[in-house]
Amino acid sequence: MKSYNDTTYAILGILTTECKSGYAIKQLIDRSLQHFWKISYGQIYPTLKLISQEGLAEVRTSVRDGKPDKNEYYLTAKGLEVLKNWLEQPIEQFPTERNEVLLKLFFGHYQSDESQQSLLQNYKEALKGRYQTYVAIEHAIQQDTSENLKYWLFTLDYGKRTTQATIEWCDFTLQQLHKEE
Repeated sequence: MKSYNDTTYAILGILTTECKSGYAIKQLIDRSLQHFWKISYGQIYPTLKLISQEGLAEVRTSVRDGKPDKNEYYLTAKGLEVLKNWLEQPIEQFPTERNEVLLKLFFGHYQSDESQQSLLQNYKEALKGRYQTYVAIEHAIQQDTSENLKYWLFTLDYGKRTTQATIEWCDFTLQQLHKEE
């Protein structure tokens, strides 16, 4: 069976939801997936074109008065099979994190104490904001009756837990920096 890139599999997965247009897909990504998987408009439309050419989705165009035609994409049986096959495969690589805070802290010896503390305090505040975003998302989707809900909540819980752990790490690291003063 042909192999596709991760963006293709992500969009195949998104097509199992109510999101059927490129715009709706981008909205879902911006509301949910962007916290762990980023996909740009520049990736969405070429991927939708590819999966329709490959027979993984079919395109239905609706004509709208006074507006451009709207293309909606529907997963085919072949597309669902490709998605399911990918989901059953083992993870090929564990994710690596690119984190500017950690990079700057790694070279913290060349940074002032005030700058280090400010860096960590600002990071902690941003993480608190992210955590609140996750809580808001959780409240918003609790009413959803989709069979996907429990899986969405699993990924959301991961975000909440890792964010909380990173906030705790900031507190610990700030305490350690204060001890050195």
